[in-house]
Amino acid sequence: MGTTHLFELRDGLRSLYQFDDAYGGASVRSLAVRHLRRVRRVINTSRFPDTIGRQLQLLAGETAEHVAWLSYDADDQDAARRYWGEALATATMLRDAGLETLVLASLSLQANHEGRPRDGLDFARAAQDRAKGLGSPVLQSLIASREARALSLLQDGPAARSRLADSMRLIDRQDRGRPAPDWAVFHGHAELDYAHGLMFTEIGHYPAAVQFMRAALAHQDRTYGRNRALYRLTLARALIDAGEVDEGSAFAVESIEYVEEVESTRVMNRLAEVTGRLRSVDTVSARDAAEKLSEYAHSREAAA
Repeated sequence: MGTTHLFELRDGLRSLYQFDDAYGGASVRSLAVRHLRRVRRVINTSRFPDTIGRQLQLLAGETAEHVAWLSYDADDQDAARRYWGEALATATMLRDAGLETLVLASLSLQANHEGRPRDGLDFARAAQDRAKGLGSPVLQSLIASREARALSLLQDGPAARSRLADSMRLIDRQDRGRPAPDWAVFHGHAELDYAHGLMFTEIGHYPAAVQFMRAALAHQDRTYGRNRALYRLTLARALIDAGEVDEGSAFAVESIEYVEEVESTRVMNRLAEVTGRLRSVDTVSARDAAEKLSEYAHSREAAA
């Protein structure tokens, strides 16, 4: 096996990243699993020099990490943990700081999602230790924002705000260090506005959460379809929590056309969460919006 075959396999992973950014869903996850099996088969049945072998092992680890991410997005957390464990084992074997950083940052994201913020904080700090040697301010900013998320879930508002301020300073210095790795290029001002919005939601400052969620949506790149849908629904939730029920109801209904563009269990879970918020409010606009969101969710489930 030569470098041409290796390049083809790596191009396959890049294509999966592009499809996932735009649409996500079970079909991309299935493709990623098949791609991982193909890489493993090449590793175990082909002959190649050690330099190619290392690149193949690294590609297998990166692909396993992406399968884990897709499993996380599908809310299959056990599968996500299994694939992230495989990716971390590969990173440790190869002593590859870049892959270690990616997996540890991802495990922080999952731990926060599952309500394990202490684990989320520990994973993020371990990722930050690895990231320091990589010299990318964008990467360090991303990890700092995940530290802040864990801290806000731990109800440590001052520490969370401090880490988000650090994250902002790092993103503003992105031209002074190495470029971000491909997987981290999505991180920027939109993500940091979103992180601020989540933090203010956790500590109960809902008007501030609305302000930052609006900014996140305004800054969001249209390339990331799933994020656009998630941001819109999260803004609708923040508006409802802030008492702006009529606007939140309208925004939630308008979000349906963006949700239709993507396949993501996380997005559908957020839609269900917003529907629940609306059902708890006794206004005409909230009742109408909840009914429309429920009808959409049922029709989508029936079509699956």
